[in-house]
Amino acid sequence: MTARPPRKLPRLFCILALLSGLVLAVSLCAAQLAPYDPYATDPQLILKAPSAAHWLGTDNYGRDILSRILAGGRTSIFAALFIILAAGSLGSLIGLLSGYYRGRMDILLMRTTDIFQAFPDIVLAIAVAGILGGGLTNAVLALIATTWTQYARIARSATIAVKEETYIHAARLSGCSDARILLLHILPNIAGPLVITAILHVSTMMMGLAGLSYLGIGVKIPEAEWGAMISEGQKYLQQAPWAALAPSGVMVAVMMLFNLFGDQVRDLLDPKTREKRA
Repeated sequence: MTARPPRKLPRLFCILALLSGLVLAVSLCAAQLAPYDPYATDPQLILKAPSAAHWLGTDNYGRDILSRILAGGRTSIFAALFIILAAGSLGSLIGLLSGYYRGRMDILLMRTTDIFQAFPDIVLAIAVAGILGGGLTNAVLALIATTWTQYARIARSATIAVKEETYIHAARLSGCSDARILLLHILPNIAGPLVITAILHVSTMMMGLAGLSYLGIGVKIPEAEWGAMISEGQKYLQQAPWAALAPSGVMVAVMMLFNLFGDQVRDLLDPKTREKRA
């Protein structure tokens, strides 16, 4: 029997992965790529239209909008990634423990999850951020508090299905500890749905952070962040629409990119899709 040649990745997946990596690289190197200091004000350049010197114009303090978008990308994107990492880790751990041990632990953890899910995400995030106070750190904590429940539900359902597999029983008989079974045998086999959810959540977390900043309970002015920039710029829509439209357009484009990339990852990891392409 001849070995099956390695399956090639779809071209669209490769393109989207490359673009997503490029966006992350540009955000990471924003300080080096920005043509101006994103926080430097100039009274003579207030609300200047886009030009060769300032490609996206300037804002109400004379700051270069392109430079602030680049600086804000680091805040918006990497804060969203941190939220997903923290919420995904917490929720996955809770789901693993709940699905593996069941019984009283399952009841306690899932009822706690139900309490958090009883409130709309944005309402709960606004409430938590309002209680903690403004600022990037508190906005991140507020979004973590509203996001981990989805990972907990996914991990619990997948763990319940996987823990009865033959290889899990074999691991128990061989003397593996519960921690080893959970981390080395169950988690790798349920990681697919969790990874897909995480990638698709990037745009959701960006929107959540931008929403909190827009309402004044997220990132504080003058710190560069797309939601805060939109909040500032919308006051001058009639005389300087670029101040709000430029960060809005960039944020929408980045969110669409991560959504499309998440869809491609889902198609690759979905068993039914994989069988059709085989």
